[in-house]
Amino acid sequence: MTAPESERLEQIEIRIAYLEQANTQLSDMVIQQRQELDSLRSRLATQLARIEAAQSQVTTYTPEEEKPPHY
Repeated sequence: MTAPESERLEQIEIRIAYLEQANTQLSDMVIQQRQELDSLRSRLATQLARIEAAQSQVTTYTPEEEKPPHY
């Protein structure tokens, strides 16, 4: 191998190492975002269930608790 070929091969190996590192970082980020997304979906489902439960409850007021329409 001549010097230019050796340098070229070394540059290619450096690029491959950089790309492998970048791929690992991106993969870790995707995993982290997936976990956050799962957590947010769970929280959203909980909140929706609470809202639906609150809407389905019928509130009855006694005449003393009932506000007149002009209030």
